[in-house]
Amino acid sequence: MGQESEMTLFRWALWTLLFYGKISLTKRMLKNPYSGKFIVFEGLDGSGQSTQTQLLGDFLIKNGHNVVLTKEPTKDSEAAKKIRHILEKKDSGVDPLHLQELFAQDRGEHLEKLITPALKRGRTVISDRYFFSSFAYGAASGIDLEKLIELNRGFLLPDLAIILKVRPEVCMARIGKRGEPRTLFEEKEKLAKVWQIYEVLPKRFNNAYIINGEKPIEDVFEDVKNLVRSKLNL
Repeated sequence: MGQESEMTLFRWALWTLLFYGKISLTKRMLKNPYSGKFIVFEGLDGSGQSTQTQLLGDFLIKNGHNVVLTKEPTKDSEAAKKIRHILEKKDSGVDPLHLQELFAQDRGEHLEKLITPALKRGRTVISDRYFFSSFAYGAASGIDLEKLIELNRGFLLPDLAIILKVRPEVCMARIGKRGEPRTLFEEKEKLAKVWQIYEVLPKRFNNAYIINGEKPIEDVFEDVKNLVRSKLNL
């Protein structure tokens, strides 16, 4: 079977699971009950989500908001250290489920130690990646989506998830310009499969939106600001 046929079957199976399967992506997550707002940026490696995270943080701070910028995986937890070792060493022999269990462990500590306390104090938390990354990258690695949902059971739903749409070949060109070694998932074929999952997540999450990330950085940020204003009134 050719790569294109495999991708078509993969996408069809995912759509079937999302719309007709027995799971509900949102039923097992917790809505944010705190006064602070929780925003996450998502996308393929090289999509520009880190840049947009910083731009939005700077913009909101200038407009008087108390902002906390963060990212996943974190830097300090034991799970995060193991994750970075696996990604940087491109350890393709690692069990994909074990890797996602590490992400979930790191995420739990992230919520407990930083995100939730900040939201309780009324701060706006902006995270560069969250559990949507686990859904997309984990499912693309062959893990059952329901298992990934279960791993993230009880975690907070963000108030707004912004997914940047950038073609895999564009992402790879951007990654190449960094001059840094590629990590485990930074290959065109892998990124193409990851995007198939990202693309359908807004169909199940009412607070997830896709923005064209291939426009100039300033234009992308204008779209980001307009979305944040319209959905969160920030």
